[in-house]
Amino acid sequence: MSEIGALAVFCGSKTGNNPAHREAATRLGEAMAARGIRLVYGGGSIGLMGVMAVAARQAGGHVTGVIPDFLVKYEVADHEVTELVVVDSMHDRKRRVFELADGFVVLPGGLGTLDEVIEIVTWKQLRLHAKPVVLVDIEGCWRPLQALVDSIVSQGFAHPAVGELFSVVVDVNDVFRALAAAPEPKPEVLTSHL
Repeated sequence: MSEIGALAVFCGSKTGNNPAHREAATRLGEAMAARGIRLVYGGGSIGLMGVMAVAARQAGGHVTGVIPDFLVKYEVADHEVTELVVVDSMHDRKRRVFELADGFVVLPGGLGTLDEVIEIVTWKQLRLHAKPVVLVDIEGCWRPLQALVDSIVSQGFAHPAVGELFSVVVDVNDVFRALAAAPEPKPEVLTSHL
């Protein structure tokens, strides 16, 4: 993997019930700032997104938020970020975040976070990119997704190598090692069923 200058982080617009999620978002924002890695995220001032952006900013990091216009109107945009990119739609947001990032980290979140991780992993399966994707499995939050992927493989709907399209760590401290060690996607994740 080449040098990571910017990381997209997908995470919840709520903080969730477990204080460990908020702590992980804070630690990740601080760790990225300490390494000089720009945070690219959904541009919100609420939930884990807001916690992480504030932590990165307060630690001296560069923070780029990408938010659709309709969410700005709900007044959830973080206007204190280094750079706020306002786009027309959720599709435009995902495309712009993808373009700005050298890799992806996924913290806990809801349906929007699940949508983002599934899409970015699918794009990797389709060989549209080879950027690393790391899920931070705080107290088992991503185990159901791992079980679903295993089920898809066991039922013959995907090649076993799809499990290598993303890495899973249990602590923010392990994110950067996992990013560096992420394997290139194997051709058979796409070609085995074409």
